Amino acid sequence: MTSATSPKSAPLALPEHRGIYYGGAWHEPKSGRYAETTNPATGQSLGKVADASAADVDAAVAAAKTGFAEWRRVLPFERAKILRRIAELLRQNAQELAMLDAADCGNPVSELLGDAASAAAQVDFFAGFVTEMKGHSIPMGPDAVNFSVREPLGVVGRIIPFNHPFMFCAGKAAAPLAAGNTVVVKPPEQAPLSSLRLAELIGGLLPPGVFNVVPGGREAGARLAGHPDVAKIALIGSVPTGRAVMKAAADTVKPVMLELGGKNALIAYADADPDEVASAAIRGMNFAWCGQSCGSTSRAFLHEKIHDAVIERIKERIKAFKPGIPTDPATTMGAVISKTQLDRVMSYIESAKSEGAQVVAGGKRPSDPALVNGFFVEATVFAGVTSAMKIAREEIFGPVLSVLKWRDEAKMLQEVNAVEYGLTASIWTNDLSTAHRTAMEVQAGYVWINEIGRHFLGAPFGGYKQSGIGREECFEEMLSFTQEKNIHVKLKPAARS
Repeated sequence: MTSATSPKSAPLALPEHRGIYYGGAWHEPKSGRYAETTNPATGQSLGKVADASAADVDAAVAAAKTGFAEWRRVLPFERAKILRRIAELLRQNAQELAMLDAADCGNPVSELLGDAASAAAQVDFFAGFVTEMKGHSIPMGPDAVNFSVREPLGVVGRIIPFNHPFMFCAGKAAAPLAAGNTVVVKPPEQAPLSSLRLAELIGGLLPPGVFNVVPGGREAGARLAGHPDVAKIALIGSVPTGRAVMKAAADTVKPVMLELGGKNALIAYADADPDEVASAAIRGMNFAWCGQSCGSTSRAFLHEKIHDAVIERIKERIKAFKPGIPTDPATTMGAVISKTQLDRVMSYIESAKSEGAQVVAGGKRPSDPALVNGFFVEATVFAGVTSAMKIAREEIFGPVLSVLKWRDEAKMLQEVNAVEYGLTASIWTNDLSTAHRTAMEVQAGYVWINEIGRHFLGAPFGGYKQSGIGREECFEEMLSFTQEKNIHVKLKPAARS
């Protein structure tokens, strides 16, 4: 392995292989194309990575199809044993993997250690369910037996985003692998390195073709989504990308799983504690990774009775998030992923100012000379936001929190539900009836009451409306990577003596 050193950090270990991984081996891209990978915090090159073409995807899918014939016949307990070994490897290499993602995607290494732990927990979780993919028996009387069995789908394609590259690569492969499918992962073109390193770590534990990685851009993703030998395609990404994946999948009538964007609401009632609400607003915005999370509660609806008190507390708490070099363990807030995304975030900030929102914190790029070459923006909060403003309607995917003041509950709930998204919501109140009533009213698939931001293995995560299709992080996720077959057996009449 090659090494580089980042400022104020332990050595950064880069993956040795930069090609395409399928069939248990590394391959050069058929097109010969490679794309530069850069550190978003420093602008420094992290080397080139293969840019897979449609032909490369075809080869990877063919290898996965061959691997499926073997993997589906591996006994469930043996599959579980292999998955648990993979989980252990993830834990053993957590520091290395966190540092690699910090350099490649810009999130703080201290936060990314949690990503490695989460990925390992997901692999363990689904390993425990391998014997629970059960069918049913249906009464048919004494002359027949009728029952169903669950079988794996085949080759599963997973397209993952840049905000948690390693966690999504490893964790989201767990359910389909546990169910007996093979997987072809397309990592994010902005941050592919940890997916390549995962293939280096676990490739030898699995039969050839079971786990495959095709780094690349739009061409690779489109071919994977539309490939006739891919039985199901799963995406974590933006709404426009989700629409494109659905269109590509339609030609072969394959099922899709989509976890898409969010413009999520935090709702605070008059009886909520301002200290708790302020802390929740900061935590829910995920400022550590620059708000680059589909689940971030980027709209805070504060009742007028506590609005000012919460704002004052937010001003203090947000000071804990100061942009810095992501590979430095002391850094509390990283960089956005690219110049394109930085320009997008700054354009939203300028639009908010022009529409009359008031800057409570941030609103500009940091002045630290050490950060001049990176894609940094301050943790930003706007007050005086209305639902008509652009920053209250559209997903920014950046560190920008919009605060809206309310007094009329019916109008507030109407505004909460007015956006096209419906992923998460967080409700803060000490009144049990209010909490339950509001949870039923919000159009979101994952709702916290007096809690925010946390995921719980076993609890189905997914969105309403254009925030996605399907549920993850639960038993139902694994079942979604199976298909049910019914078998009817007619019994011969008993022989008469």
